[in-house]
Amino acid sequence: MELIYEKSVAGRSGVRIPVSDVPKAAPLPEALRRTEAAGFPEVSELDLVRHYTNLSRRNFSVDTNFYPLGSCTMKYNAKVMEQAGALFADCHPMLALLPGGEKHVQGPLSLVHGLEQQLAEITGMDEVTTQPLAGAHGEMTGIMVIAAYHKARGEKRKYVIVPDSSHGTNPASAAMAGYEIITIPTAPYGDMDLDAYRAAMNNEVAAVMMTCPNTLGIFNPHIAEICEIAHQAGALAYYDGANLNAILGKVRPGDVGFDVIHVNLHKTFGTPHGGGGPGSGPVGVKKALIPYLPTPRVVKNTDGSFGVESHPEGIGRVSDFFGNFGIMVRAFGYIILLGGEGLIEVSEQAVLNANYMMAKLKGEYELPFDMTCMHECVFSASRQLKDGVHALDIAKYLIDRGFHPPTVYFPLNVKEAIMIEPTETESKATMDAFIEVMLEAAQLTRENPDALHQAPETMPVGRLDETRAARAQQVCCEG
Repeated sequence: MELIYEKSVAGRSGVRIPVSDVPKAAPLPEALRRTEAAGFPEVSELDLVRHYTNLSRRNFSVDTNFYPLGSCTMKYNAKVMEQAGALFADCHPMLALLPGGEKHVQGPLSLVHGLEQQLAEITGMDEVTTQPLAGAHGEMTGIMVIAAYHKARGEKRKYVIVPDSSHGTNPASAAMAGYEIITIPTAPYGDMDLDAYRAAMNNEVAAVMMTCPNTLGIFNPHIAEICEIAHQAGALAYYDGANLNAILGKVRPGDVGFDVIHVNLHKTFGTPHGGGGPGSGPVGVKKALIPYLPTPRVVKNTDGSFGVESHPEGIGRVSDFFGNFGIMVRAFGYIILLGGEGLIEVSEQAVLNANYMMAKLKGEYELPFDMTCMHECVFSASRQLKDGVHALDIAKYLIDRGFHPPTVYFPLNVKEAIMIEPTETESKATMDAFIEVMLEAAQLTRENPDALHQAPETMPVGRLDETRAARAQQVCCEG
């Protein structure tokens, strides 16, 4: 296959390759020798810099534009936290796992232990592990801890209960841990159907997995009762921390009955989302589940120093280290910077912004559950669908107007769903600009729906065949 490079010019170079230091007396085996040139592009350093710089300008990020992606909490990442992360760049706590290495990394071990204590206090849990490397990884870890707990008690439980508005990773994590899933529908009032939940609960249920507020942006007023029903059957209550940003300092999941929680540091504590990473999904548990947490764990010795210990009943390692340490540094700094009052203000501002957005848009867009929301609001484009315009068309139009689209078609129990989460970091001026474009899209739906069908028209690429793109990926050009 011949590779085609549009910017390559024969003879042009931006690098000088050093003379080989491999002794001629040790030639490569014939089978390892190239039979043809490697086919690299021939470009100058300036060509290269401009190419990648211009590609970066096509990227969309929370640093460049409003990013109201519902259920993802795309809040601004303060740059002072990036500076904090750099402080530990030359000091890796992995040394703690080497003989005598603990004394060289007391600072990092102290930070890991301190973050675990902070998260335990914020969530109402007794102990936390920072090992999981993502939210879904945290879910899997939490379910494994639950499974270990029931196994140690000699109980064989088969099921995990999840609401139909749950994140897709909830049933996936439970299924990967060997459980069968019982799905509970959403009641007309927007919460999990309590009667259906009661009917489904039995002594073969290992846990109920809840997101509260749920993916409709609604806080379930029956959450304490839901946890109590689980406990009466010997099951545990798992809190999906995806929406923890809505209740910081207001409600501690552990106080209303939850036994296990995972926390998305990138959603709640201002760390980067990354491109599939870096991530961090610490897991907190109540006292009865502490023995089953991943090991090894950081402990504080009686003399005030920090060490590492394992526990024989623990589920073992779930990552190579105590977690994604650079991300933990950023989250630790975020919590210290804001303090208790600051974290409360985060949740209050996030909820205020979402309700402002909801109030401004519900005149044009269908609101399936017309009530005070928490950190995000879920609309339906069902009114626009009558004119042939889908939620996807509105999302594509927003791209043309300089906004990242909100989440569409999720949660699955809302037809033509549009889920908007402004977060606490956005100003009223930014939200008003977004609202104006959303109202403009609704008006265009009535007057010129084809304008929405053609969007986006101002981007480097236009409307893509997304199904074909996913099934027929082509990562390079063939000559």
